[in-house]
Amino acid sequence: MKISGICFTQSGRKLAERVNALLLNDTWDELITTEWYCKGRRFQKDGSMFDLVTESMHEWSGRRFMDSDVIIFIGATGIAVRGIAPHVRDKRYDPAVIVIDEQGKFCIALLSGHIGGANDMVRRISAKLGSVPVITTATDVNDLFAVDEFATKNDMTISSMTYAKEVSAALLSGDPVGFWTNFQVKGELPEGIVWADKLDKARADSTGHGLEGTSLGFYISPSFSRVDFDHTLWLIPKCLVIGIGCRRDTPAARIEKLVNNVLWENSLFTEAIASVASIDLKKDEPGLIEFCRRMEVPFHTFSAEELQQLNGSFTPSEFVEKTTGVDNVCERSAVCDGGGHLIIRKTGEDGVTCAVALLDRSIEF
Repeated sequence: MKISGICFTQSGRKLAERVNALLLNDTWDELITTEWYCKGRRFQKDGSMFDLVTESMHEWSGRRFMDSDVIIFIGATGIAVRGIAPHVRDKRYDPAVIVIDEQGKFCIALLSGHIGGANDMVRRISAKLGSVPVITTATDVNDLFAVDEFATKNDMTISSMTYAKEVSAALLSGDPVGFWTNFQVKGELPEGIVWADKLDKARADSTGHGLEGTSLGFYISPSFSRVDFDHTLWLIPKCLVIGIGCRRDTPAARIEKLVNNVLWENSLFTEAIASVASIDLKKDEPGLIEFCRRMEVPFHTFSAEELQQLNGSFTPSEFVEKTTGVDNVCERSAVCDGGGHLIIRKTGEDGVTCAVALLDRSIEF
């Protein structure tokens, strides 16, 4: 996670140094890096951690929207608003934007409170800095479940922002929202969230006179084969490992075509791909590397010895064993990467084979 910050006065600069130390000394779920800038006539290049900004705030903000996950403005909210205004596009992709006044009295989640993580970061910074956290998202103000924040924290893709907004609107109105998953669930369901098989009763109890309107709920799954509600919001977890074998110099487009077809035929979301795996003979295969780059997933490889040691039933091939030293590449590599279990066995086309393993995971509220 990359955090970029900017200040405009000497007081703001001193506070930026404190905030930077707090960020770097805190414990995060991922590696963080920080970059700090200062803008103003009184600042000079002095070899410190601050880079001087000579471009306009519109230009600086535009660059940070492209390369940062979090942007921190230490100064007036108006400066931040004017700087980011031309670049705000979509809450799913905009970075988190936080504003802290130069005395550190208030820490404000200005943009991307849930998906971008601004709300959570504001809480953490405020607790360390002694600031008043300013969070204005409706679900947080009303102490209700926020489905977009929940999805982000659990590394899940939201299938429809329209339905995500409907979930929040229903909870704010006091209407029950359904839920279903085949994964293990830890913790109690949040207020207003009920299991799918209890939704009809909850809706009837809510209205006091039978069922009215459209049923709404969210389903945590890599599969779109089941629909429990009139309006179903899928939260798609990263839980599929794609094992791949291919001929040398197989183009990425051919690999992508087979993977997409296999997933579609089995009603699985491509967004559920957690990683791609193969034998280490393919670690430098351009098509596989390019495919993983397009999908934005890691590519892991294993030796023939590691693959052969796996227990289980795999589809053998004399040709593959003669060529690679192991009787199957795609199925074994899918299972080897994360220890999941096969849900789709070897499927081949045009010199490419793939298999799919499902990782074991749980859902925690």
